[in-house]
Amino acid sequence: MHAKTNGNVSFWYADMGGLPEYRPSLTGDTDADVCVVGGGYTGLWTCYYLKKAQPGLRIVVLEREFAGFGASGRNGGWLSGGLAWDREKYLASGARGGVIDLERALTGAVDEVIAVAGAEGIDADIRRTDALTVASSPAQMSRLRERYATALEWEVPEGRLSLIGGDELRSRIRVKDGVGALVTHGVARVQPAKLVRGLAAAVERRGVRIREGTTVTRIDEGRVTTDRGVVRAPLVVRATEGFTAGLPGCERLWLPLNSAILVTEPLPDEMWERIGWQGRELLGDASHGYSYAQRTREGRIAMGGRGVPYRFGSRIDADGRTQPETIRLLHDILRRMLPQASGLAIDHAWCGVLGVPRDWCATVGFDRKAGVAWAGGYVGNGVSTSNLAGRTVADLILGRDTGLTRLPWVNRRVRAWEPEPFRWLGVHAMYRLYRWADRNEAGNARRTSRLASLANGLTGR
Repeated sequence: MHAKTNGNVSFWYADMGGLPEYRPSLTGDTDADVCVVGGGYTGLWTCYYLKKAQPGLRIVVLEREFAGFGASGRNGGWLSGGLAWDREKYLASGARGGVIDLERALTGAVDEVIAVAGAEGIDADIRRTDALTVASSPAQMSRLRERYATALEWEVPEGRLSLIGGDELRSRIRVKDGVGALVTHGVARVQPAKLVRGLAAAVERRGVRIREGTTVTRIDEGRVTTDRGVVRAPLVVRATEGFTAGLPGCERLWLPLNSAILVTEPLPDEMWERIGWQGRELLGDASHGYSYAQRTREGRIAMGGRGVPYRFGSRIDADGRTQPETIRLLHDILRRMLPQASGLAIDHAWCGVLGVPRDWCATVGFDRKAGVAWAGGYVGNGVSTSNLAGRTVADLILGRDTGLTRLPWVNRRVRAWEPEPFRWLGVHAMYRLYRWADRNEAGNARRTSRLASLANGLTGR
């Protein structure tokens, strides 16, 4: 199986008519009140809320390629909200009530993103819907029940989650061997590149200077050095997510985990009748390897997963081009979950990187003495999370004492990843164990494989 187009950043840009033209690069040294490194969701949301609070701030965004080149323009389009990481880990930096507040704030980010898109005239194919995490074995369904029970213990708001059985699942989407699903309500499907490009245009209208084709080579106190000049600014925001390992001093801070997506040709109406999916739900599975999908605006299936999860030495892909083995793995997932679509052509495949801290939990922070703020490590849940992160960074920079700045993900410190070859061995061993665990759980297995627990213990997930 091969894709007609491999790479070229992502299908989402092809859907918009092609890659955008670059904005002007930095031309020599300049001064600013705030310098934001990274032109993705995190950096742009930070700009948006800073300008909303203080319109007179001089803000410069530095981007190596173009705004939305990274994960913001390549992701699966899940505007899902909620706390996707281990709640217990946040207790080290906050009380139980703070963790509950964090989860509710993250859930509320869905409405906030949709509201801003409406106010700014950003047409990002947003559609409110549910997310279905599908179980295809008793062991997977058992995990979903445990996840649901844990969420209730953590006071997840009533109506946010529900469990459904196989019959109701089939009435929505006919996933092969589906025995039930965990339903997350209050989410939305988006076209991610349209969202990030629209957000970039919105902050430009407010006077933010976006300088593209400009590579940051060093961040120091009050100074950001690039290949095209120096930006002097008392406040710097590092918003580089999966590209953070490329900055000096940050090589082992966040691991760039690879994720890939393929997009099919448009499905004929009769095929949709056989599949269902009339509610345009976000679709994921409860396997350890995990996959995620959406039904796009024009009736394609976008199916994503890890594929080859990590490149040695934290290397990054070239313009989104992914390995043939990854395309084959994703096509196998599509055929396994939706065999009705197995004969479809693959129009586009691509990959990108997402930031993973050593404890697999997102963080926001600000070192006021150094004047450097940061946010990220979303582990693949950044579409909505980045909005809350941007609001929080803005409050931190402006010196506000708010409910957001007191949330337990603020100023968390975690240890660095191990040097090579240990992190390559660890990540690849984890996903190998996950694949073995999924095989062991196939069929009528009723308990989670111990191999999955071994994988999680190996990497601290």
